[in-house]
Amino acid sequence: MTDLTPTLSAIVEDFAALTERERLELLLEFSENLPDLPARFTDHPELLELVPECQSPLFLAVELADDAPTADSLVRVFFSAPREAPTTRGFAGILHEALDGLTAAEVLAVPDDVPNRLGLARAVSPLRLRGMSAMLTRVKRRVERALTA
Repeated sequence: MTDLTPTLSAIVEDFAALTERERLELLLEFSENLPDLPARFTDHPELLELVPECQSPLFLAVELADDAPTADSLVRVFFSAPREAPTTRGFAGILHEALDGLTAAEVLAVPDDVPNRLGLARAVSPLRLRGMSAMLTRVKRRVERALTA
């Protein structure tokens, strides 16, 4: 898994080492560990982007640390998903842990098939996996836009 960042590689390895049931439990842990949104987003939800591919309402925001972002700029990612949607929150938690604090270049290099590498295809519906893929795609798209703005 040399195409993954160390954090993402560790997450994928953790999932791979578990049974299907344990993978769902780990996904729930990621759900519970998803940080709350900073006040600047809770007070201004219009700054968040809806990810309509998700079966539950999920919103995200992406920021780059520099006023004139480059490939070396640090990326911050923020997600909002209801607590009663643990699968969606879990996927957001995974992406938050894996992407938050990476450089723009590192985020853009994350393989698009990461959701499939978690070994959850039999445990969750294909629509839910598509939702996680959409989250990753939107984060990467936001980073690309920031770099070309």
